[in-house]
Amino acid sequence: MRHKTASIFRILLLALLVTSITTPVFADVTLFAGPNQTPTNRPLTGASLGLSLLIVGFEFEYAATVEDRLTKAPSLKTSMFNVLIQTPFSSLAGLQFYATAGGGLYREQFMESLTTGLGSNFGGGVKVPLAGTVRLRLDYRLFSLKGSALHPRPQRIYAGLNVSF
Repeated sequence: MRHKTASIFRILLLALLVTSITTPVFADVTLFAGPNQTPTNRPLTGASLGLSLLIVGFEFEYAATVEDRLTKAPSLKTSMFNVLIQTPFSSLAGLQFYATAGGGLYREQFMESLTTGLGSNFGGGVKVPLAGTVRLRLDYRLFSLKGSALHPRPQRIYAGLNVSF
């Protein structure tokens, strides 16, 4: 009986230790729009779903840019998994800065030409508080598309509405 009591005590002590050192986890969703600037400015829309620990975060992002035949600019769809390094708390004036890098899949299409492949991206941005859990997210990304993409280094800037929960 004494062995069983000692085992229960150890389990409770371990559970107390683990819960006291873990950090809260926050999730957020962002709906965004902006220009894809390669090779010409065209509308971009997308969404991301993120999970953040104190400094490190992870997000899955999907974005789509439309084709423009007049300027010979292909459509581009990206599905990326990214890691974010961010300021742990809102800093100056409530702003939260972050840097991000990741990779995933892309699909570029112009008329009958279709290319699908792997890509990577890096960039950064800032989350600006608006009201409660709602923030404005401003972001810049530079992509590197592998394979035979017509434009292997697209850039984009976007603004989005970010809600954390």
